[in-house]
Amino acid sequence: MAKSLRTVETKPGHGSQPWLHQTGAEIQKFGSVRQFPLGLSHDARLYSCERLNRVLADTQILHALYKKHHWLMRGATFYQLHLLLDKHAGEQLALIDAIAERIQTLGGIAVGDPRHVAEITRIPRAPDGAEEVPAMLSRLLEAHELILIDAHEAAAKADELGDDGTNDLLVSGVIRTGELQAWFLAEHLVDTPLVRA
Repeated sequence: MAKSLRTVETKPGHGSQPWLHQTGAEIQKFGSVRQFPLGLSHDARLYSCERLNRVLADTQILHALYKKHHWLMRGATFYQLHLLLDKHAGEQLALIDAIAERIQTLGGIAVGDPRHVAEITRIPRAPDGAEEVPAMLSRLLEAHELILIDAHEAAAKADELGDDGTNDLLVSGVIRTGELQAWFLAEHLVDTPLVRA
């Protein structure tokens, strides 16, 4: 005698079937901050979140440019630049996570959706196709400088507002990493002969 198959009804929260296609209300608006016991004023945390989100958006675009240029690298210095740009991309990815987590720590909402990032970033859009190598390196340097200018200004104001954590992240993370990466890139744009003095 064959057993019949039947659907077993379960109470919500029980069983192995995932509850798919759920929707919910937005519980915190972007641009707002929740109150955490951090010893920082609401205004200081709101300022830091707004500025960090701008740096975060630009850093996400810089990371994407590093990956794109890493893939599109060519010429006599292909191997060295291919590896260097990938290393820099990895360092930018670590910064993205640190910045986003700082925003969340302050009670804010970190920008994460690439479409939202595109609305916030100040870094000009690169061509969809490939550029010559010096143009790609220059584009990365210009993006670094935009971020560095913004980070210096935001770090000074965060310090003034008593937000030592944000100041430290911007100075020790964003600024120091950006300056070092910019130096490495800029040295590749020096017109130096390879085989004659």
